[in-house]
Amino acid sequence: MLTDFGQEIWISDGPNADVFGFHYPTRMAVIRLSNGDLFIWSPVTLTHDLKAGVDALGPVRHIVAPNSMHHLSLSEWHDAYPTAKIYAPPKLSAKRKDIHFDDVLGDGAMPDWDGEIDQVVMRGNLITTEVVFFHINSGTVLFTDLLQQFPDSWFTGWRKRIAKLDLMIEPEASVPRKFRVAFVNRKAARTALGHILLWPAGKVLMAHGKPVTENAQSFVRRAFRWLT
Repeated sequence: MLTDFGQEIWISDGPNADVFGFHYPTRMAVIRLSNGDLFIWSPVTLTHDLKAGVDALGPVRHIVAPNSMHHLSLSEWHDAYPTAKIYAPPKLSAKRKDIHFDDVLGDGAMPDWDGEIDQVVMRGNLITTEVVFFHINSGTVLFTDLLQQFPDSWFTGWRKRIAKLDLMIEPEASVPRKFRVAFVNRKAARTALGHILLWPAGKVLMAHGKPVTENAQSFVRRAFRWLT
């Protein structure tokens, strides 16, 4: 099911994903470009109802994996939309040799969405290299795993204890501790963050956490204060 999230942007939550015994909720976004083409960010499991909703918005032309961990549904989307271009973040193409990627995401918008979606690569992390996007029309910053927030009741037992230590259960979304430690090149990360903080953000969307719809710029500054 697609939910309106702003001007020319929709979101849809998918089934939970199991990662090392931890269940993560999944979320994707659909952005309609000015020419009517659809940009799919972090695609979730493609159900019949979701496909029908997406098709009603326009033709799928761009399917984006924003980091090296959000790739599980790429194949089914590629099968459903064989003429769409598939984009990989740095290092994913070596991991998913079964998929033909049309391009690798870098700093700055790709030609097909230049002027409508900006992007920057958060480099320097040992766990993953994440591409952060900014949808200009809706003022939405799109993070994938670098910002997370889970309800206090989401995990139980030893998983809940680990989640608390990892800062995954906080009053507001934050950067998990494991990602903070994994930023071995903080200079590169700060350079990317400086670009992100220049965006006139009105909202922040995350794959694993409640969207932020007010005071978005202040929220991002707080979330990354440990880095600056």
